[in-house]
Amino acid sequence: MTTQALPVALNVQAEGGLAAYMRLANAAPILSADEERALAVDYRERGDLEAARQLVLSQLRYVVRVARAFAGYGLPQADLIQEGNIGLMKAVKHFDPAHGVRLVSFAVHWIRAEIYDYILRNWRIVKVATTKAQRKLFFNLRQSRARIGWMNQTEIDSLAAELDVPTATVKEMESRMSYPDVSFDAHEDADDEEYRATPAGYLQDMRYNPEILLSRADDEVSQHNQLQTALVALDDRSRDIIKRRWLGNTKPTLHELAAEYGVSAERIRQIEKKALDTMKGVIALPEPA
Repeated sequence: MTTQALPVALNVQAEGGLAAYMRLANAAPILSADEERALAVDYRERGDLEAARQLVLSQLRYVVRVARAFAGYGLPQADLIQEGNIGLMKAVKHFDPAHGVRLVSFAVHWIRAEIYDYILRNWRIVKVATTKAQRKLFFNLRQSRARIGWMNQTEIDSLAAELDVPTATVKEMESRMSYPDVSFDAHEDADDEEYRATPAGYLQDMRYNPEILLSRADDEVSQHNQLQTALVALDDRSRDIIKRRWLGNTKPTLHELAAEYGVSAERIRQIEKKALDTMKGVIALPEPA
């Protein structure tokens, strides 16, 4: 069973939309433990896709229940449910009835994980949470703000202690969530009275700044001179190996150079390593005053 595309029956965006999906979810039969186990065995051991379909359909009502808990993020309920369906399908794919756990207990973690990821990808154009700790803080802080609005110092200290993060991290995440997104370009129909400067109106394009171009050119010249000085410090064989292995368009293998010089590939590797160490030492020397 693939999760790349939802079957028509699970596609909330299909004809009939969310209402049709809700009717399907509520009409799906609830399986007993024995029925669920038998279907799971059929799918796991024989690849029976019809058994997998029945398992998925039996859990649709739980996807709706989980998705409703995330209604406060301003994202379409249909999209949350559809992402939850993807998590459900992944859960069915990995479900092992031999562990003696009901599918709903196993699947709820996959459903939530998929919805979590969708919210973080779509809640803001500029992501507010990028690390695992920030994602955990984002959801906990989002739930707290829904109840109490702006947090005072006591609440910040409490949440920081609960999640084992610094209070400064909680404050930073709260500020990230408080600022609205700003369009990079101004609205085309904005008149003089309603116009507000956007980043496109005042950020400079520094790619062609003469100072930056000159500095970049000086750096390239300096790096080239350092490289040439380092190469001069090598003997002819080492210099040839380094140039061909690191600076040429076609890079010969150690075995090809070994055959050419009549030594082993390990010997070529040793020469190369020693040459690189020598060059690093030359480049690290301070320039004469």
